[in-house]
Amino acid sequence: MNLILIAFLIGIGLSIITVFADALIKQASLQNAFSGWQILIVGAILYGITAFGWFFVMRKIKLSTLGVLYGVSCLVFLALVSVFYFREKINPIEILGIALAIISLIIMYRFA
Repeated sequence: MNLILIAFLIGIGLSIITVFADALIKQASLQNAFSGWQILIVGAILYGITAFGWFFVMRKIKLSTLGVLYGVSCLVFLALVSVFYFREKINPIEILGIALAIISLIIMYRFA
């Protein structure tokens, strides 16, 4: 397995952790008043931990490519969490946008 592919896979894994942190922060925001502050802190700590992983991924992937990787993978995983955990609805245009984003990620990997 080449180093670029490994870096892409690690980047996707870091995006999953970031999405988990986002879900925790969303869950904290749904609490009454500020009673979800513990959940908020856990989400913030997860964000900080991923920074160390991004440091190593950035050594192998161009920043512009990494931006697309991060954006698209977070978009896809956040949409999944949104639909299956928070029971939010997405419309067909949003689904088309997600599909096009995945295609852009494939193109970026192909030429990275």
